[in-house]
Amino acid sequence: MSINLSVKIGKLKLKNPVMVASGTFGYAEEFKDFINLKELGAIVTKTITLNPRQGNLPPRTCETPAGMLNSIGLENPGLELFLKDKLPFLKKLGIPVIISIALEDDPREFVELAKRINKINALSALELNISCPNVAGQKTLISQDPKATYQTVSSVRKITSKTLITKLSPNITCISEIAQAAEAAGSDAVSLINTLSGMSIDLARRKPKLAAITGGLSGPAIRPVALKMVWEAYNKIKIPIIGMGGIIDTLSALEFFIAGATAVSVGTVNFINPKAGVEIISGLKEYLERNKINRIGKLTGNLKI
Repeated sequence: MSINLSVKIGKLKLKNPVMVASGTFGYAEEFKDFINLKELGAIVTKTITLNPRQGNLPPRTCETPAGMLNSIGLENPGLELFLKDKLPFLKKLGIPVIISIALEDDPREFVELAKRINKINALSALELNISCPNVAGQKTLISQDPKATYQTVSSVRKITSKTLITKLSPNITCISEIAQAAEAAGSDAVSLINTLSGMSIDLARRKPKLAAITGGLSGPAIRPVALKMVWEAYNKIKIPIIGMGGIIDTLSALEFFIAGATAVSVGTVNFINPKAGVEIISGLKEYLERNKINRIGKLTGNLKI
């Protein structure tokens, strides 16, 4: 039986539904000696801002039970250096590259970023990171307010013809309300979830383990929360969902498809097992063959209540 792993997200056509999550895979070149990058469905870059950012002070990561906390603070070289130093390698891969973008202060930065990126054919899609929980001085997230979400996505939608993905936060009362706002504003898809806010304490020093005190919790510990939110959003919106949050293997990826995801993004596990993404691709194909399912899309939202 012929197995079809391809999926479509807006204008974006992926040969398989497995991508790597922003912030966990660098700019891909860091992983070239571990896996054949061309096997991935897509690569989502580390988040880029208009200007270079140094990020937060160290220590910026620590392990937690079944997960990790990070407070990187969106460290990145800025758009111009990304295009000059990082994009040439990504272009050679021949697979879709999704650029994750964020703002620092002014919401108009999203529009400026989108305007410049729209002209670059090597970048297949935009992921609007309106949900990073560890930027110094930031009191609230755009993705915590449906009106702010709508306004931000709408302003970028007017500028770009590329596939537009909006990354949502779990630090919210009702995820489906935010997902609906992104859909109404013209987003082609939503990716969820970003990290949960958390903290950890060094008992010997009685101090936070992170210099920024709090950070974003990721890894298998957050998977039940992520699955619930994917399922809730799936029941309220019609655009594709890219599921993420604690995916470490084929079995955990399958849960997200059944909950309502069209595609999945592999994150924290990349630090432990760089081959996780390509292993999941093989595992999905084996699962479909074993269960006599010819297309991955038939699994999406196939949860029996």
